[in-house]
Amino acid sequence: MKFLLLVISLLFPVLAHAAQSNKAVTARDTVSLVSTIQNGALRLGLLFQLAPGWHIYWSDPGDAGAAPGVTLAPPAKAGPLAFPAPTWLVSAGPTGSYVYLHQVLLPFSLTTSAPAGTPITAAVNWLVCADVCVPERATFTLAPDDGAAQAPLFAAADAAMPRPSPFGATISPYGTLALDGAGLTPDIVKTAHFFPLSPNAMVNAAPEPLSFNAAGLTLRLKLAPGPVPNLPGVIELTDQSGQTQALSITPRLVAAGAPATSLLVWLGLALLGGLILNLMPCVFPVLAMKAVSVARLSQADHPRVRREAGAYTLGVLAAMLALGGLLLALRAAGQDFGWGFQFQSPIFVALMSWLVFAIGLNFLGVFEIEAGAGLGQSLAAQGGLAGSFFTGLLAVVVATPCTAPFMGGAIAAALAAPWWLGLSVFLALGVGLALPFLLLAFAPQLARALPRPGVWMLVLKQFLAFPMFATAIWLLWVMALQTGPDGTLIVAGGALALGFAAWLWRFSRTKAKLGAAIVVVLTLGSLSLIHGSTKAQHLSLPHAAPYSSARLQSLRAANQPVFVDMTAAWCVTCLVNDRVALDTSLVQSAFAAAHVHVLVGDWTNRDAAITAYLAAHGRDGVPLYVYYPAGHGAGQILPQILTPGIVIAALGQNGKH
Repeated sequence: MKFLLLVISLLFPVLAHAAQSNKAVTARDTVSLVSTIQNGALRLGLLFQLAPGWHIYWSDPGDAGAAPGVTLAPPAKAGPLAFPAPTWLVSAGPTGSYVYLHQVLLPFSLTTSAPAGTPITAAVNWLVCADVCVPERATFTLAPDDGAAQAPLFAAADAAMPRPSPFGATISPYGTLALDGAGLTPDIVKTAHFFPLSPNAMVNAAPEPLSFNAAGLTLRLKLAPGPVPNLPGVIELTDQSGQTQALSITPRLVAAGAPATSLLVWLGLALLGGLILNLMPCVFPVLAMKAVSVARLSQADHPRVRREAGAYTLGVLAAMLALGGLLLALRAAGQDFGWGFQFQSPIFVALMSWLVFAIGLNFLGVFEIEAGAGLGQSLAAQGGLAGSFFTGLLAVVVATPCTAPFMGGAIAAALAAPWWLGLSVFLALGVGLALPFLLLAFAPQLARALPRPGVWMLVLKQFLAFPMFATAIWLLWVMALQTGPDGTLIVAGGALALGFAAWLWRFSRTKAKLGAAIVVVLTLGSLSLIHGSTKAQHLSLPHAAPYSSARLQSLRAANQPVFVDMTAAWCVTCLVNDRVALDTSLVQSAFAAAHVHVLVGDWTNRDAAITAYLAAHGRDGVPLYVYYPAGHGAGQILPQILTPGIVIAALGQNGKH
């Protein structure tokens, strides 16, 4: 420590001596007035040394507290205190404050007409807090030739002071603080926090979710009600090595959010993405099941078909609102979840595998749920408003492993927008998902194009059981990647138990149904035995390496072409793209000929680095494909639905630059 102080003092030489006043000492803190002469000028500072658990306040204390103050005896006058970047502290309430812990030096200048060497007297007041707050004041007298050198303290304080920002800064009326410039990428910036210099301008206890885009980074601030204030402040950036820098910014207020045309664009993209989602393998069995229901009813009862279509749509919209609201709430709390995040939970994967297995058994007629049970009734194509509603819920749940074109950008925009705009985008996505059934129900000419009711409906219903069983097998494979053989055995055993329970349910006796219910409860209880691993390596492509920010930067620094594949075992769209495009001999030969390095980011389980990479490219879910040509050109984002021609064309086009 002494050596470090010596080095700092050599880096910041003083031309004379330094001094320290008498000290105010309590069990809470030790406070003194210190000085140094640097480049011929006298500098003063308030040195606070705080006991563990106690703190003092920044210039803007936040929701509670008060900043320190100092007054010098005439003829001396004190300049304003200089404040390093503080620490964000959230207390019960919750209340948010900006504080200093342990030790801090607050430098200030002075002007005086007194002769050199005249003692300086300072009256200081401050508030020191832990569970309770104690206002303190003291008078300090300092003679310039007293004490040991304080230059290292001033040097450290100067290094921690905010400096002018080299980045452009804007803020929207909805609280999106954007910092634009080079180097603001997830591989460099680990955390960021904004400290306002305008009191009562924002909710100080609210988290500030960090995300990245092509221009830089954004923080979501929760502004106080009322007109958007001028919001100067300090933003503190922490890099991946833990080094921090504090930057003074005065964000420029941008226009009142996205123009109406931009909102309409996102809503349109979400609607189109939801419509295309019906063609994905996740949703198609549910849609086919509803088409059977429409065919059964359309020949005789149009009003009933419309009521069921309305109930189905309400179920879809309710599920979309719940999913969107949960995602927005998690983002507001600082969590980094995205589309399909629930499939990163092995317990959810287990529940889904059992659900689709049970639906398959229901389709085959192994068991039936009596009228009034809703979900089972609808799934058996027996109608019912409650059944249609729950089928709509099911459609959204099974849709989340898939991503359709146009969805990625719309969902990313929704999660970055104010909550009411974000939910509007999710509602538009739901309308698109429900639109085919609505068209069949409200356009009789379309419904009449369906075959007349008959035995084919029973055959189709039984046939649809097998896609459900295939889905259960796929989810079992996902579980194997997430948890290993133990979790897989639990899920497979649970499916066997559910099959036994379904068989028991066929018997009308109360004891049989009670036994079936007990088996189901015990099966659900086995979920407590499932434990996920921290990393699921899903490298489906040959000659691929696991993605890491360091590996990507190293390859780009060496001017190597890189193809980044962000995927997950539960992402059906990703698996289809692997089979029809990336894993084909044509694409693999093109990769080899162009010496392309393939990096695969596996998002099967949560991974903060992959989430940050997705956010940096305006996405909140997988798949994401980015090709970086040799050199230092910008990466090209490929479509979410791939063909060999799309990939090879991207390699060829970038290879010409």
